[in-house]
Amino acid sequence: MINHHRRRLLESRVWPHVQAPAQYVGGERNIVVKDHSALRGKLCLGFPDAYTIGMSHHGLQVLYSMMNRRDDWCAERVFTPWPDMEAKLREHQIPLYSLETFTSLSDFDVIGLSLQYEISAPNVLTMIDLGGIPMISVDRTMADPLMLAGGPCCQNPEPMADYFDVMIIGDGEPALPTVCDLWIELKERYRQDDGSFASGDEGRRQREESLAEIARAMDCAYVPRFYKPVYANDRIAELQRTRDDVPATIAPSTIGDLDGMPLPTSPIVPYVECVHDRIAVEIMRGCPHLCRFCQSTVIKRPLRIREVETIVDAAWESYKNTGYNEVSVLSLSSSDYPHFEPLVLRLNEVFGPENVNVTVPSLRVNDQLKTLPLLLTGDRRRSMTLAPEVARDDMRVQIRKKIKNSDLIEGCRVAFANGFESVKLYFMCGLPGERRVDLEGIVELAEAIAAVGKEVTGRYARVTASVSNFVPKAHTPYQWNAMQRREYFKKSHQIIRAHRKIRSVTIKCHDIETSLLEAVISRGDRRMGAVIRAAWDRGARMDGWTEYLDPQRWWKSIEEAGLDVEKCIHEPYDLMAKLPWDHVNVKFGRPYLEKEQGRATVQLAAMADAQ
Repeated sequence: MINHHRRRLLESRVWPHVQAPAQYVGGERNIVVKDHSALRGKLCLGFPDAYTIGMSHHGLQVLYSMMNRRDDWCAERVFTPWPDMEAKLREHQIPLYSLETFTSLSDFDVIGLSLQYEISAPNVLTMIDLGGIPMISVDRTMADPLMLAGGPCCQNPEPMADYFDVMIIGDGEPALPTVCDLWIELKERYRQDDGSFASGDEGRRQREESLAEIARAMDCAYVPRFYKPVYANDRIAELQRTRDDVPATIAPSTIGDLDGMPLPTSPIVPYVECVHDRIAVEIMRGCPHLCRFCQSTVIKRPLRIREVETIVDAAWESYKNTGYNEVSVLSLSSSDYPHFEPLVLRLNEVFGPENVNVTVPSLRVNDQLKTLPLLLTGDRRRSMTLAPEVARDDMRVQIRKKIKNSDLIEGCRVAFANGFESVKLYFMCGLPGERRVDLEGIVELAEAIAAVGKEVTGRYARVTASVSNFVPKAHTPYQWNAMQRREYFKKSHQIIRAHRKIRSVTIKCHDIETSLLEAVISRGDRRMGAVIRAAWDRGARMDGWTEYLDPQRWWKSIEEAGLDVEKCIHEPYDLMAKLPWDHVNVKFGRPYLEKEQGRATVQLAAMADAQ
């Protein structure tokens, strides 16, 4: 079913003239190519970023494998092309295509995009436009693919609401096949005798009725066109339903038995080097901790685990089918997996003789950290990544991250004694109640760890302190808080950098403009959709990559739209105020978040009194 004519056109006129053409040619090991004429439905899974990022995303491999196990559906892939490729596609009037069969996006039944990063929003518009699909949902008919979104950015779906027909909240594995099958049934209902669909007003009416049926059938499916925002004082005041037969709020899709959900055991092996070239196995979904700044720990509840042998068997099958020399266990906090030590020992037992490294990228600082270096083996264990978030124990009480500096330092001491040479630490600045001592403490903690390296090995350890700028995200206890202003972050970064004394310690502060834009989009309401379109019209492409981001495109677009950045991100919400994302439910709900916000306020007051 490969479109050979399009492939020959690409080979002769496009690929020779773009950088890294291997990311556009398909044909990788373990891809699945099916005959479209023998299928009930065709799905294209998209990732609105570069191939090297999208192919490193475990969720894409999971959904690709899951849908291709079915005989009646195919799942193919598409990624955002780099600007040089986009220009060539437009020059030769070639639509954006899937990598498996070179099929135009407009010829699929369903397009499913995973929204992982707010700044990548314009990439979605690039993909829709290049794919030959009407940009705005209400302009589409039954002849157009169902535009489906999932991923963490759907936790506040409003900024991208105009561009998607359905936005799935929660786990994708149960929801994706359900919505795909339902859409095919609805398409057959409206297909005309000649196989075509009605156009114009009638075609749009049929699509609206079909989307209403999806909204009624699936609690986790948000259909934005049926919800009308009302504003007051430059903030959302209400989200009115335009139909009584759609739900008032959206419940998350949830996998009950994670262990029973098959893992991909023949993951696609890219031709080009990607961000993560390794076998990835999700061992646990959710997190047992309740850090107040963390969105993931809220939206991925409840905690669910896979059994040790399920993980080892999947990793072994993946190794046989790929030949990768690294296995990475994935979760929000891998060392909190309840069978962590038996798992790592078992993986080492199986993969050690094959010279395959076992890595644990998401470690928690606790007593177990002292034993971890003894468990990990292989050539890639020389660097360890940890996320203390803040540098002082009293501040961690306020953000509810239950770790201590003593555990962190002793864990690093054991790591250095067992061959580790460097440590990367993740911190945040701009958290509620932050003090100068918290900023200076970032460097002091990093240098204390470097000094421990000298005590153990005779030379200072290499320590990188990566400092991000705190954004109060939806569905966290801090969602009512304001974000610090540009001037605050500039001064904070200066304080941190000026405090460094040991040369082996590197300070990396996240770009302030990127963080502010992330906040504006992630905390925005539906009016943000017009800003995203305006930024895209101004040339916003691949803005998640520093070399492509031009913040002024965004600030001009925001100004022209008449949006008040001060109101959006720099002024706190009243605890009883309507929030743009209130119609999206999370486990425990808003009452839990309100309670945690109240507790944080009390703890902040106590910290202030203690100074």
